[in-house]
Amino acid sequence: MSDMNPLLAMVISVALIALSAFFVAIEFALVAARRYRLEEAAETSMSARAALRSARDLSLLLAGSQLGITLCTLALGAITKPAVKHLLEPVLYGWMPDALATTLAFVLSLVIVTFLHLVVGEMAPKSWAISHPEKSATLLAIPMRAFMWLTRPLLVVLNGMANWCLHRVGVDAVDEVASGHNPDDLRELVDHSAKAGALDEERRDQLASALEVNSRPLREITTPLVELAGVGPDASLEDVKRVSRDSGHLRLVVLDEHRPLGVVHVRDALTSPEGTTAADLMRPVPTLGAETPIYAALSIMRESRSHLALVEEADADSGASAPARGRPALVGLVTMQDMMDRLLLIESHA
Repeated sequence: MSDMNPLLAMVISVALIALSAFFVAIEFALVAARRYRLEEAAETSMSARAALRSARDLSLLLAGSQLGITLCTLALGAITKPAVKHLLEPVLYGWMPDALATTLAFVLSLVIVTFLHLVVGEMAPKSWAISHPEKSATLLAIPMRAFMWLTRPLLVVLNGMANWCLHRVGVDAVDEVASGHNPDDLRELVDHSAKAGALDEERRDQLASALEVNSRPLREITTPLVELAGVGPDASLEDVKRVSRDSGHLRLVVLDEHRPLGVVHVRDALTSPEGTTAADLMRPVPTLGAETPIYAALSIMRESRSHLALVEEADADSGASAPARGRPALVGLVTMQDMMDRLLLIESHA
């Protein structure tokens, strides 16, 4: 590489260092980024959606960033170091023997290239990405997704080999970083903060009580089926309006031989044409186990954009749904309002 034009070598070197900085920054940005912030931004930003997809495919992204960093390092060694050495040798030849000048030029070129690569190509972008993880992840995600698309077959092979090596030593690989602390971690943080004086006793009790909801089962706030207002799937619009008026409920359970099929909102009955039945207006709702923790159920309902969920009884021994003539034993209905009332109740008693 000593015959390469020095100016061209410097331009290529700057590009390689910038490219290395790009791979380092996206790697640390997606590891440090808070998932909920990316999810919020993803509603209006294509770049944030790309960052969120990369965060869910983190093992391949890390393989891609490591591949990119390695290629940049090899290219710097092949192009930049010889170019710097070639520039230093004429200066040193006038001050010392040729053999010593050649050796010193080699050492100095190695130090200079390593310094630039380490500081500018790795440490600086790492610090920037950690300081602004969501911003850097959003900014860099789209070009990184393009690189991953181009090199995906190679990345899959490399990642598979790495996972195989981990499996040989009893380690299970994961594709994404946990998006937050688990309840035990949070309880420990609350206790530690209280002992350190960062939280007063009242606030500590409130936080501890709120965390306790995570271990409370959904059955504690479930409304039994016998207390629900319901209509049959063949119920007319007038039947839906009448049952809603008599019960005071805006949402009615659609029942087929006492088995809930879904939920109908009386608002739909007011705007639908004659001849429409409850089955036509019915909306499906998620079905959750009675032992599902309240926080977990709330998360599922938010993801499904449902304000209600059917609750089924589970077999205490196996965790499977208890059969009832081949059907799960549905025990009631829970609403998001029930969950919020429970959360507020616990906080008010803290």
